[in-house]
Amino acid sequence: MYMQHFGLRELPFSLTPNTHFFLNIASYQQAYNMLMVSLANKEGFIKIVGELGIGKTMLCREVIKALMEDKENYCPVVLPDPVVSPKGLFLAFAEELKIKIDQDVGHHRLLKAITERLNELSAIGKQVVMFIDEAHAIPEQTLEALRLLTDIETETAKRFQVVLFAQPELDVALGQPSLQKLRQQITFSFKIEALDRDGLARYVSHRINTAGYNGQSLFSKRALDYLYRTSYGIPRLINILCHKALVICFEKGEDVVQSDHIRLAAGAIEGVELPSANYRPVYIALAGIAASASAVVFYFAKVV
Repeated sequence: MYMQHFGLRELPFSLTPNTHFFLNIASYQQAYNMLMVSLANKEGFIKIVGELGIGKTMLCREVIKALMEDKENYCPVVLPDPVVSPKGLFLAFAEELKIKIDQDVGHHRLLKAITERLNELSAIGKQVVMFIDEAHAIPEQTLEALRLLTDIETETAKRFQVVLFAQPELDVALGQPSLQKLRQQITFSFKIEALDRDGLARYVSHRINTAGYNGQSLFSKRALDYLYRTSYGIPRLINILCHKALVICFEKGEDVVQSDHIRLAAGAIEGVELPSANYRPVYIALAGIAASASAVVFYFAKVV
């Protein structure tokens, strides 16, 4: 059990987004601040874009947690599945707003019920915020229906706001003429960037310390250098590589993760490209990482 070997209370590099490990650094802090200010101003659509594995879901959950702690002013709702029809979107929204209505209800009645509920919440000072993760997967017709739904507003403010978390494919979709009106309603937009070398070191240190580690540097400087060259600062890939490297370090009976452990970890995971001598920090294709992630998670259970 490597947790006991390294003096950890929990797995520091789990793939499950856990706000317990959230770290306000670099663009994550900027994105969080921008989101909170935008929500306070009761603007319309807000868009957060980032590459696969960059930490969008973690940020989304951190913002939702903050709003949940301010229940007097906010009512956050989460669309559980972005791949829905326009009516499916309306029904999911109604369910999140705790509206009791039949699944076969007509469009007019459904919209009326949602409007009445939004009016009730507005009357007691609650701002409804809809969060949609993986928003790049929303069908075009559903995006347009979402825009029309946000037209429910008062003379001074919209009844609810929408926060979209998505991969860059959403920007491509919004470039279509058919979605021009929606694009014009996005009042704030932010792109999350990968961690730089210093940010990566802080990220790794924060996660192992949060998990209970209390000792000398668990990852050597060369290990962190190699980790940066291999992960390109992408948190999900950092987590996969660090977990595997800890497993290898434990199996060898060693106490400090070295660059060789990172190299062996990268070589054992499909989709990870080992850095060449003429390395340049650019984004790598993460196709295959998602597929291999389930295998890594399964390996967690075997080793820990």
